[in-house]
Amino acid sequence: MSTTADPLAALGALPGVADSVDSVRKAVDRVYGHRIMRRRSNEITSEAALRGARGSAALSGADWALEEVRRRSDFSGDDEARAVGAALRLTAEAGQLLSIWRQSPLRVLARLHLVAAAENDEAAGRPRLAGEPVDEPLVELDVPDSDEVAGRLEGLSRLIIAGGSAPALVTAAVVHGELLSLRPFGSHNGLVARAAERIVLVGSGLDPKSVCPAEAGHSEQGRAAYVGALDGYASGTPEGMAAWIAHCGRAVELGARESTAVCEAMQRGAA
Repeated sequence: MSTTADPLAALGALPGVADSVDSVRKAVDRVYGHRIMRRRSNEITSEAALRGARGSAALSGADWALEEVRRRSDFSGDDEARAVGAALRLTAEAGQLLSIWRQSPLRVLARLHLVAAAENDEAAGRPRLAGEPVDEPLVELDVPDSDEVAGRLEGLSRLIIAGGSAPALVTAAVVHGELLSLRPFGSHNGLVARAAERIVLVGSGLDPKSVCPAEAGHSEQGRAAYVGALDGYASGTPEGMAAWIAHCGRAVELGARESTAVCEAMQRGAA
């Protein structure tokens, strides 16, 4: 078999990546082993979805308190409100797309962007065309042209459809990093990239009940750390790639820690 048959598996062999994968697995196992998960897992999943959406919106410039997200029902008032609403819609939609992802990831990405953009974008649901601008102020990397975007999206799609032996964390980190580096849509690329990461983590079986919101962990580590780690991914160097995967692993661990705290609160009768 060619050594290039599964390039994602090769990333799993980078220095430090195996340790990140192992650390994530232990963190996820701790949540799933909690006694509250046996009786109230649906509540934990719902709370994790809310916290994940809040974290993703924060990275897109709408850093609202969790209770504000929980309280609000109208998300159409301004740009921040619309970002929070988009994050909430994506979190809900991601769970409906798991069965499609491995067969048609590009179709899923188009759907995610359509859901995020809603009626506010004439280009909703399709990759940007040559000359179209990109609204993603958090990411300052050079924007690839539409031909490069199309080619790399197709390559990513082939990798996902082919499957392979790479750990779920590695695949999720690559999907997230590639989409955020490419910014294939005119808007909402960060929200879409983080939703796609969620789909990989859940669909792979690493976090089947979606109780370890990586988006919350990315937000907790801060926007500067997020952008710095993404720069490492975009560099394409082994060190940069490993650092990005480790960053994504830490995000999952922090998400798991949040849900563990929720379980503990429920056990004490505080929630």
